[in-house]
Amino acid sequence: MAKKQKFPYLVGSKWTSQQKTWGWRHFQVVNRKNEGKWVFAEMISACDPNVRFWINATQFKDRNLWQAGWQSLQEMQSQPEQDLVEL
Repeated sequence: MAKKQKFPYLVGSKWTSQQKTWGWRHFQVVNRKNEGKWVFAEMISACDPNVRFWINATQFKDRNLWQAGWQSLQEMQSQPEQDLVEL
């Protein structure tokens, strides 16, 4: 039986950073890289395609760092804080 892929829907997913990251909050995953047991996501800013960086995909589980989808500041402020969730 094939091993289950971690983060199968990573590429193309959209995320909102809880804090400004390189001056922006809205990002999309454009690439993934498997390095042993780690999975990395290449992020690109929705507002500035020159802003690109790689992060460990496990950070997406921490809702204090990232929210799934693109959210407005008002939406972010109205949500109760959540603990780690499973993707």
